Amino acid sequence: MVDITHKISTLRVATATAIVKVSKQETIDAVVNNLVPKGNVLEMAKTAGLFAVKNTHLSIPDCHPLPIEFTSVEYNIEGLDIQIIFKVKTVYKTGVEVEAMHGASIVALTMYDMLKPIDKEIEISTIKLINKEGGKSSFKNKFPYTIKAAVFVCSDSIFAGDKEDRSGKIIVEKLESYGVETSHYEVIPDELEIIQEKTKAFAKENHLVIFTGGTGLSPRDVTPEALSPLLESRIPGIEEAIRDYGQQRMPYAMLSRTVAGTLGKSLVLALPGSTNGARESMDAVFPHVMHVFHILKGKNHDTL
Repeated sequence: MVDITHKISTLRVATATAIVKVSKQETIDAVVNNLVPKGNVLEMAKTAGLFAVKNTHLSIPDCHPLPIEFTSVEYNIEGLDIQIIFKVKTVYKTGVEVEAMHGASIVALTMYDMLKPIDKEIEISTIKLINKEGGKSSFKNKFPYTIKAAVFVCSDSIFAGDKEDRSGKIIVEKLESYGVETSHYEVIPDELEIIQEKTKAFAKENHLVIFTGGTGLSPRDVTPEALSPLLESRIPGIEEAIRDYGQQRMPYAMLSRTVAGTLGKSLVLALPGSTNGARESMDAVFPHVMHVFHILKGKNHDTL
């Protein structure tokens, strides 16, 4: 199965449909008036769909087991067609499109099985997805300009050449995958004055200023102390999201002093210096965090 451990959970909604075509009006009348010998077709088929949607991963090999938190089944009868409308909701890392289509198909098959003794010419058709919400497709941030970032690695040992940078390069790679241009990349020592100078200088020309390293608890970890006096607005939600994401994957993430805030029209971030810490921090909030640039321009959430 596809690895989804790096994804964040969001509300996922999918609606699918299927059509059962019968060959005579008598069949429709039997369904509507509950006269089918095998029982109440609409209720039995709905029940089968509810069972099926919760077990989709047992039938479709690449589907992940996931919590189904809402399901509805509705019917629309027009002429000799019975339309099935199957809706599924969850809060999870991956979508429920296949679950919705699986549920709709099982409802249709159950109806076929119950109706075949009284109608030999039933057909099932048009099993398809009609709507999906959630995930990246529902939270796209489009910009008429290129988002630019400056990335700084805060590390005495890397600056001295004793170690090779990995976290900064991971951040640059991640930014590129989100369509962000890294205009500047630099390794600097853990010096409060230098961190502040770089922040003030590069926040003027970049939408993002990202520091990696110096967020721990050792005497030389001064990145939070350097940034805090400069930031005009702290954004605790970003900091909490990063720590929460990391804590779910590594029990020491709570000790990181991640910083997020604005300086002018720039978003400033201080992320952990470890390779995994940097990667997970980026996965925790990107690309959704770039929505901040719309807000800083005065737009609200509803008009985007």
